[in-house]
Amino acid sequence: MPCFTPRGVFSFAALVLVFSVPCFAQASRAGRIYSVEEVQNEFGDLYWDSFFQSGALIRGGHRLSFYAGARGEPGKALLDGRELISLSAPYLEGGRLLFPSSFVEPVRAAFSRIEEEDRTRFRIAAVIIDPGHGGKDSGAVGTHTVNGKTLRSVEKDITLAVSKNLSNLLAALYPDKRILLTRTGDTYPTLEERVNIANAVSLRENEAIIYISIHANASLNRTARGYEVWYLPPETRRTLIDREKYADSEEVIPILNAMLEEEFTSESTSIAQFILNRFTEALGNRIPSRGLKAENWYVVRNARMPAVLVELGFVSNPEDARLMASDEGLKTFSDALYKGIVDFVGEFERSGGYVAP
Repeated sequence: MPCFTPRGVFSFAALVLVFSVPCFAQASRAGRIYSVEEVQNEFGDLYWDSFFQSGALIRGGHRLSFYAGARGEPGKALLDGRELISLSAPYLEGGRLLFPSSFVEPVRAAFSRIEEEDRTRFRIAAVIIDPGHGGKDSGAVGTHTVNGKTLRSVEKDITLAVSKNLSNLLAALYPDKRILLTRTGDTYPTLEERVNIANAVSLRENEAIIYISIHANASLNRTARGYEVWYLPPETRRTLIDREKYADSEEVIPILNAMLEEEFTSESTSIAQFILNRFTEALGNRIPSRGLKAENWYVVRNARMPAVLVELGFVSNPEDARLMASDEGLKTFSDALYKGIVDFVGEFERSGGYVAP
């Protein structure tokens, strides 16, 4: 009965041959020999390309690539595309792919080590997505005639549609992170309730959270158009430190608070820039960029975390309104927001919690 059914196959050529291997484990003078099934059960996904005699093990988002060799031949494996590990090469015998203990043990140690590093590394544990307005508060409303038909653009509907799309994209990519919406329907959480949702999220040591508030713009000038991303002015001062935590060291609170303020300002600016870059890339000349801007918005000012406010476009402008009314336009905004956030999260986590503004 075959026991090797790969969950996927990676390929470097058009023709890839995949075979099944019977369950097999044996003892030898060189140490224990592991079957494909045993290796797959311990390490997760196992991919094998019989054409190139190469494979990969995937566990916890980490990838270890290897080549097969002759029995007893020394080999190398590449962890996450950057770290070489010396071990004994897996080998084929009687049509079976076998793994000596001198392969399995270094791989086990490498995965354990990098997973321990993951646990202690700074990471984004939660993303708060705040769809602006809602319920009794429609936000900005624009009415236009397009091809003889009336187009009514309502901010609360646009922001909710984009936020839901964004939430789904992030949840699919980050099953281990909390992706939270301040509202999921046509309800009206107050500004205070929105930031309370974010500030109430519990975090462990070395965990961080970011806040993205999504809006649409309006102006009495119907020619005004474009997207923009706002962050808190660097000179703004907030109380970010929990005073009870440092009750015995009251004198350090102003210093720690200033350090945290500087950190959040730097990270907020970085999030804003990453999002703006992706908007420019995705939207091209269909809608102009109005750039990065600084303002003391309530939700940005009162969220005790890096936070930005995004204005997608002007519902008062017919071109912007048409774009935000279309499924394609909403998807474009959602995808650009998603990529910008992913860019920031990747940079933050790779750097161990530091992202240059």
